[in-house]
Amino acid sequence: MNRSPWTEEILRLAGILLLAAIVGLVLDAFTLSLLAAVSLYLAWHLYQQHRLYQWVSASRSAHPPESSGLWGAIFDQFYRMQRRNKKRKSRLRTIVREFRQSTAAMPDSTVVLDANNRIVWFNSAAERLLRFRTPVDIGQHILNLVRHPEFVAYFNNGMYDEPIEVDSPVASDVRLSLQIIPYGQDQRLLIARDVTQLHRLEKIRRDFVANASHELRTPLTVITGYLDTLRQDDGAAAEEWRRPVQEMHRQAERMRRILEDLLLLSRLDAQPDPARDAPVDIAALARELCRDNRMIADGQVQVHCETDPAVGINGAASELQSAFSNLVQNAVKYTSEGGEVSIYWFRDGEDGCFEVVDTGIGIPPEHIPRLTERFYRVDTSRSRSRGGTGLGLAIVRHALQRHDATLEIESQPGRGSRFRCRFPAARLVDMAGNEQDEAATPVTRAEAR
Repeated sequence: MNRSPWTEEILRLAGILLLAAIVGLVLDAFTLSLLAAVSLYLAWHLYQQHRLYQWVSASRSAHPPESSGLWGAIFDQFYRMQRRNKKRKSRLRTIVREFRQSTAAMPDSTVVLDANNRIVWFNSAAERLLRFRTPVDIGQHILNLVRHPEFVAYFNNGMYDEPIEVDSPVASDVRLSLQIIPYGQDQRLLIARDVTQLHRLEKIRRDFVANASHELRTPLTVITGYLDTLRQDDGAAAEEWRRPVQEMHRQAERMRRILEDLLLLSRLDAQPDPARDAPVDIAALARELCRDNRMIADGQVQVHCETDPAVGINGAASELQSAFSNLVQNAVKYTSEGGEVSIYWFRDGEDGCFEVVDTGIGIPPEHIPRLTERFYRVDTSRSRSRGGTGLGLAIVRHALQRHDATLEIESQPGRGSRFRCRFPAARLVDMAGNEQDEAATPVTRAEAR
């Protein structure tokens, strides 16, 4: 049975001390003999330590020194650890080499940043898209090389859920999408992608929609004019064509509304984001929508309004009016006779919320994620019969995005819907001094909920 190296070492020490004691008794020098034995034992250990140090220092040495007992076991353990570390390093080198080869082949720029936001490594695409140089830029802080103000603000903000688009530092006609991806221990990846072609295609799409919509307005106006004339004709022959003419006129009106919505979306795409220093009185806007839609409902649907006049939004009044108007008109349109529509403007924590609640037909849950897509309809026949264009909620979403806001939708078939526009605190402004219109009919939010 193999003994433990420690047991063997203890037995060796005991044997040395016993032998030294016998020699000391024989020579009548017991203390001196023990001292000499212990000194030799310590010298032997120091020698083994020296051999260990020399072996560890000389990395070229493949095999450990020969020894026995405890030191032999120590040499063997070090040797096994050394071999495991070599295998681990070999695997890590393989992984790093494969990672660099794969990222080097990527068309997107990849930049590895350390915990201090200094460049550790980048691929060849970074040299092409960001004009980084090897090895000069290794160790540089990323903001020393990418100085675009929008990227600096994005980098310092710490919110990296979405990428940002900036002009390339290499060429002004190149558009880059930049995104930071945190990983590991406070490390980050900077991904840069050339989106110039996508940007051009999007511009072509916007221009086409705007130009086509604009050019179609003139012939549509002519067609509508002739249809109006035919509708007013009281001759015997006109009676036979009255219903087809009325249907053509209705479809022409629907096409006119679609063109107007498309032009509005094109204008929203083309304009810069709304300023943050143009206050809009949302309470007054909500009361105006309330009055207008009461007239449209003509008593068939009750429209109520409750607002906080002390809170407004910094933004574009026309865009907000268009977005809110679409929500309120949809609520009135899809609420049956005897139902209610309630409009709210209030603070929810630090956010501002514009909310439209109705008791209408509701929306099946599977349709809610797609409601803001262009031309998407839950019920095509019902939407067209009520004059819908399929663009209203797309306009709402686009206008809200331009105001850093989100649209929250809650609905149950047969029990109504709730559309909530949530604006961040950065967009809110104090409008203290405005008073609520007495004509508005206030209701509590608890009643609507």
